[in-house]
Amino acid sequence: MKKDNEKGDESMASNYIRFDWAMKRLLRNKANFAVLEGFLTTLLNEKIVIQKLLESESNQEDEFDKYNRVDMLAENSKGELILIEVQNNNEYAYFQRMLFGTSKLVTEYINRGEGYDKVRKIYSINIVYFSLGSGKDTVYHGKTEFRGIHQNDVLELTPFQRQTFKVDAVSQLYPEYYILKVNDFNQVAKSPLEEWICYLNTGDIPDSATAPGLEEARERLKLDKMTKTELEAYYRHLDNIVILRDNIFTERAEGRAEGRAEGRAEGRAEGRAEGLEEGLAKGREEEKKEMARNMKSLNIPLDTISQITGLEIEKIRDLKI
Repeated sequence: MKKDNEKGDESMASNYIRFDWAMKRLLRNKANFAVLEGFLTTLLNEKIVIQKLLESESNQEDEFDKYNRVDMLAENSKGELILIEVQNNNEYAYFQRMLFGTSKLVTEYINRGEGYDKVRKIYSINIVYFSLGSGKDTVYHGKTEFRGIHQNDVLELTPFQRQTFKVDAVSQLYPEYYILKVNDFNQVAKSPLEEWICYLNTGDIPDSATAPGLEEARERLKLDKMTKTELEAYYRHLDNIVILRDNIFTERAEGRAEGRAEGRAEGRAEGRAEGLEEGLAKGREEEKKEMARNMKSLNIPLDTISQITGLEIEKIRDLKI
């Protein structure tokens, strides 16, 4: 396993291609399904066989999405849908984004006039390279269950429903969510899932790793198998990720510093609170502007920049690159 790197450099010194780039460029090839199947088998703790890949909302080929995020939609051998998304940039409404993604799939993959029993099982797997929410773990699992407010019992399926739907619990009918906060993993991998998280975090695959899919990744995701042109594009992708993260870290730090300074100048508790809030607000505003400048330099449409940053189009138009 490689040594620790400075902030933003975690993807720069590995021997293997980053998972998000592999998803966009390599893992869509049926010959490489074994890598994805191994990852999903390890995470979901059941044997997963990918039947085919389906059209997902993304893989939009504008320059921003090329390095900010990537997603893939797979159908397994049981007809269930598995949405895998990698998100590099901090997104404060990401929980709602997950909900939107699964809700969209529920409605898109049922034919008009079909009964509700045809609603398909969906797994939403989110690999995030930023601090999402507040928690101590690196892997979180969310599912839906109905619990009595008086008896605290879990609402169960009837025997007929179990037989008809071929599941044991109500939660198995609803979308399930997995969040992998891979940046928070900083220990020796002791389980197959941790071996995968180590790869997702560092881009390295330890020689001792035996998790399903990682052996195939060793063979098929090596940097030295890429052409010179592919390598150049890949390193540009990594550079863009680092630049984006550094801009965010810098603007947040400046916002916090200004807030503390203004708060101390007031000399009162109320003044400190107001100064801190104003400083943080200013920092957030500057962060949005800096992101907008970066995206303008990549010739991303102004309405797209406005949607991502929340800034008005006129303000974006006036920003100097």
